[in-house]
Amino acid sequence: MTTKLDGPLKRELSIEGKPYTLTLSPAGFNLAPKGRRKGYELAWVDLVSGEAALATALNASLARGPKPEANAAKAASAKNTSRSVRHSRTSPQKAR
Repeated sequence: MTTKLDGPLKRELSIEGKPYTLTLSPAGFNLAPKGRRKGYELAWVDLVSGEAALATALNASLARGPKPEANAAKAASAKNTSRSVRHSRTSPQKAR
């Protein structure tokens, strides 16, 4: 006997060595990098309605999904900015 899916069910999995969170809900599923909210979404209706709808939904979800290179670049620039701001606040003024 199967159990009804009444609420979201989350599971962690590793894809190519990177952690992801898979959330199954009554509306569909979401696969996102661990610690992130945005990911790849697909509704159950799109999945069972046929190949054309599936391909359209998959392409749309990939367009909305996270960009691995962009996220890495943002993280690197955010770290550099926070270091320079932190450094400028803590360094004493030498010109006086």
